[in-house]
Formats: sequence, structure tokens, C-alpha cells
Amino acid sequence: MLDETLLADLVADLPSAVRLQRLVRTLREGFRCGAVCLLRLEENALVPVALDGLVREALGRRFQVAQHPRLATILASRRTTLFPPDASLPDPYDGLVEQQPGQPLHVHDCMGISLHVEGAPWGVLTLDALEAGTFDATDRVALERYALLAEAAVRVSRLERDLRALRMAREDTGLPLAAPEARDILGHSAMLQRLLRELDVVAASDLPVLLAGETGVGKELFAHRLHRRSARHKAPMVQVNCAALPESLAESELFGHVKGAFSGATAGRAGRFETADGGTLFLDEVGELPLPVQAKLLRALQEGEVQRLGEDTPRRVDVRIIAATNRLLADGVREGHFRADLYHRLSAYPVAIPPLRERGSDVLVLAGHFLEINRARLGVRSLRLSPQSEAVLLAYAWPGNVRELEHVISRAAIKALSRGARRDDIITLVPEWLDLPAPVEPALVEPTLEKKGEVAALAPERGEKSAPPGLRERVEQTQRQAIREALDACEGSWAAAARRLEIDPSNLHKLARRLGVKSCRRHIMS
Repeated sequence: MLDETLLADLVADLPSAVRLQRLVRTLREGFRCGAVCLLRLEENALVPVALDGLVREALGRRFQVAQHPRLATILASRRTTLFPPDASLPDPYDGLVEQQPGQPLHVHDCMGISLHVEGAPWGVLTLDALEAGTFDATDRVALERYALLAEAAVRVSRLERDLRALRMAREDTGLPLAAPEARDILGHSAMLQRLLRELDVVAASDLPVLLAGETGVGKELFAHRLHRRSARHKAPMVQVNCAALPESLAESELFGHVKGAFSGATAGRAGRFETADGGTLFLDEVGELPLPVQAKLLRALQEGEVQRLGEDTPRRVDVRIIAATNRLLADGVREGHFRADLYHRLSAYPVAIPPLRERGSDVLVLAGHFLEINRARLGVRSLRLSPQSEAVLLAYAWPGNVRELEHVISRAAIKALSRGARRDDIITLVPEWLDLPAPVEPALVEPTLEKKGEVAALAPERGEKSAPPGLRERVEQTQRQAIREALDACEGSWAAAARRLEIDPSNLHKLARRLGVKSCRRHIMS
């Protein structure tokens, strides 16, 4: 029966992700085990591509082969590896197998087999159980047979991916159809997947791309993906942090200079444009460029030429521009801080990077990635989240986005060790160590004086029943209260309130605008 199901899925017209997910689910049911995971080999790490029975955050982990001896043993053999229940080698899935609430249990039974596609190692297939004796010699032989079907499913999925890429790529783009690069943008939400497909299409063009998004969303990673998927992928991608460029040095940094062009110029130097010739120039935080430099940048983009400081002859350059900003450049144009012509030149194809709070359960996938990094960094056996911690992460609004999540996980892991957790235990991070605000019941929040009338006007009539607020509404109520209290404590200063709340001022303005929070009338707007 198991063979028939796997064969039927192999020939069925299914999306690749669905086919591989059905594969692991069918194997888990057939072997009656706790978890099955299919992992792809990417450089020196094994990355889950489909799993069943493991917590969702496991999808974000990258298991470095050198740090996980069980996975290394499985990968090194073409036959099934069955570990005895008393094996001393640590199991990478300890504490990650789904179970009823309670203390996390370590895996007692584990077996796996390496997968090869077109004669080369592709990855591994692992099966785990919490009960000793789940797997026996018969299962060991059976897994070798099913591994052939798993390899066939991987080949079909790879062929489908290449055919899709071939249909997307125009004949003159020169886009490579190589194996996918190491995964760097983690997440499985529909919003993120649509964005990645959009980026893969625009990567084939030479259009300038403007990546807009809040601080910490990972704009640099999206820029690197655009470059790797473009016809310029073999040429360099040169990055410029525009926010760190002093106006006096910005022109030299971008366009270069000749010897003696200014005091201290003891030798000639090529600028970033010349260094990126034939490739991509990534202008990070482009909204921070001073106006005089914006004018010279515009000329370089329009003419395809740069002129070193102190040199009369311009130089031709062939550069694809990707710019990124956490500002609303359109507002900057209206306020006179950013040139309109440069804005239109850079935003030939604008792309909005979604904030983490809009990506749903991607928060847990990313948390898994950071948990594995900290597990290796701190030398602990296993690092996981409690169900309550998962709920807190999903409820939080993440004003600092992915960067803030990374810091939260790192701090929580260190707190766990500092408060007595042992490195050879399965360490479960509890909400107290995350140091994030818990959702507050709106009924328990006392409205500020300037809002009491508004709250009263929105309250239902006496005797009228109202539906209990949802989780999102509770989180937003907590955010409104925190912003109002910070503004009140800082006498209406948005900059000071942002420092008090430890978030970027521009992000605070955006969040307040979305929540409908305005400065108190008795304070002066800053």
C-alpha cells in the first residue's frame, strides 16, 4: 500500500513542494514513527525542504554537517544507517519532535539514508521516533527501497523547477539554470513566495530596482538574490552604504579620483562605479545621500559615464543599479530632500519588502534558523521554543523586523544559560527569557486623558453584547498604549519617544500612522 501511494504521487501532476510534503507524510504513516524529514545538501549544511512531525521552526534550521555526527554518518553511507537507542551521538532533532505539552523528550530511535541524484549526493532522508525499538532490520531494508522513490521525486521536482525557469527566461537573458544557491531568504508565506517569484522575473532585466522596506527586513539579502539571478551573476556586486558616506568623500568613493585631486590623495583610485563595471552596484540607504551627490549620481546613471575627481576625460561604465531605502522617498521629493528626477530614475521597478509582522508563521521559521545558529555558537545540545514562546513571537509586531528577532533569540539563549540551564540538556526557551510584551486585554488598559472621550464614543450601548477582541486587536491596543505613554513621557517628541521605545524613528512614525496614533495636542510636534 505504501509503495502504491508513493508511486501515485510520483506520477501525479502536483507542485514540487506538495509532492515532497506528501512523500514525508506518507513515509511517517507507513513506518508509524514520530517524524520524517527530507534535507537537501547545500555546501556544508543540510537544510530541511519537507518535514512531518517536527515543529515548524525546524524548517528554518541549517544543520552544519560537521556539527551533527549522526547526519554526517548518514550522509557518508549509501545504505540505511540505523542507530541503536543507546547511541552516544547527539540527535539533531532532540526536543523538536511534535508531542503533547510537557517536558521535551529526546529521540530514542533514529535511522536515515543518503539520497543521490545524477550520481552526486543530494541530501538525506531521516526517520525518528520517541519510543525505543520502533525501527528494526525489516524497516532498514524497506527504507533503502523507498529511498529510490524519494530520489525519483527529487529528480521530478528538479526537472519541473528547471522547466519553469526556462519558460520565465528569455533567450537573450543568459540566465543560468544551475542548482539553487544556499537558501538565505527564509520563509514559506504566500506573500514572500509571490515576492520571490516577482524578483526572479525582474532579475532577468537590466532595470534599476528600488527596494523599499522598514529597517531590519533584510533588503540586502533581496539585493543579493537579484544579482545572483541576473545575467550579471559572474561579475561583482559592489555595495555602498550611502548613510556612512561623508559628503566630502562621497564623490571620490563613488566615482574615484586621480593623484593630487585633493589634499591627501597620494595615489589614483577607482570608484565604486568602476569596480562594479559589468556587474551590479547596490546603493544601500540611498535616501541618505546629500543633494549635491544626488545630482552627480543622476548624471552617471543617465550618461553611463563617470568622471574621477581631478580628471577631464569621462569613463564608460556598464552597471546595473539596485537601491534600497527605509524612507518614503516620495515624501522626501515633496519635502525637497531628494531629487525627483533621481527618484524616478532609481524606481524604474519599485519593490516593497513586507515587514515581518505581515509574514505570519515565517516568524517561527526564522526563529528556528537563529535557534540553530545559537545552539552551535553556545555549544548546547538542543535549543527550542516552548509553545507559549511561539505564541508570543507570533503575537508581537516586530518593529525591528528580522534583525530584532535575531537579537531576541540570542538574548534568550544567553539568559537560559545564565539562569542555570545546562549545555547537555534540551533547553526550552520560555516567554520570560524572550523579554517581549504579552498581549494585554483592552478592558484592562486605562485610556489616556485625551482619548477617553473617543473611547467612550466607541463603546457599545449598555446591554449590547460585543465580540471579544482578537489577538491582532489586542496587540495593536498594546502598541497604541506604549506609543502614547512614550510620547507623553517625552513631551510629544517623536525622536525621544523612538529612543525610549528602542526603535527607528521612521518605523515609529509608520507604526503610529497605521495605528491612528497622533501626538498629544498639548505637546509640540517634533
